[in-house]
Amino acid sequence: MKRHRFTALEAALDALEEHGQTLAKDASSRSVDLKYKRFEPVQRVAARIELAGPERLLPSVRAGVDVRGDGSTEAYVGRVRREIVEQRGQESSYRALRRALSQPS
Repeated sequence: MKRHRFTALEAALDALEEHGQTLAKDASSRSVDLKYKRFEPVQRVAARIELAGPERLLPSVRAGVDVRGDGSTEAYVGRVRREIVEQRGQESSYRALRRALSQPS
């Protein structure tokens, strides 16, 4: 697990997107077959990139992006109860996360 510090939310989101895109390219597309259930690549979280910060950057919020085994990504907010950030139109998960974090709570 690596941790990085940023002085601005925008810089943290830029780094999250860059790292997420790299991880998505390298995601394994293998299924996992247990004796009782089969997990397809889209069902597996290959990597999770999280943002957490001081009140001035992310007031009481944890957020991030899950990179799936098939290379797809899904943005979320919350820590214990993760809520998926719905993508609008052709919006990427990274753009959806930026939108969700820029809206007043």
